[in-house]
Amino acid sequence: QVQLRESGGGLVQAGDSLRLSCAASGRTFSPLAMGWFRQAPGKEREFVAAISFDDDTYYADSVKGRFTISRGNAENTVYLQINSLKPEDTAVWYCAGKPLGTGSIYDFNYHYWGQGIQVTVSS
Repeated sequence: QVQLRESGGGLVQAGDSLRLSCAASGRTFSPLAMGWFRQAPGKEREFVAAISFDDDTYYADSVKGRFTISRGNAENTVYLQINSLKPEDTAVWYCAGKPLGTGSIYDFNYHYWGQGIQVTVSS
């Protein structure tokens, strides 16, 4: 099956920028939209950004203008550029893949999920 792996997290200071990466491997029967989610301590998992099969991008209203999702040169990579990091960005961040035709890009019914990566933003 498809395997996703996040990288690029860590401890940063408020105001810094960070670029998260997600590498996908394995066989798929449909192209994948890719999404980024985050889950802060004690809170529900939150959709933050996604990129469609033809590179249309989508963002949660709360992060528009601060996050940029993009695909890498390789077909199996996707990035999330995060600018002006805030302490409330502290969370476990997940990338996820959604096959074509499986519902809204905003929903949580993604077929493939990474293990998550910690981002901690200090004041």
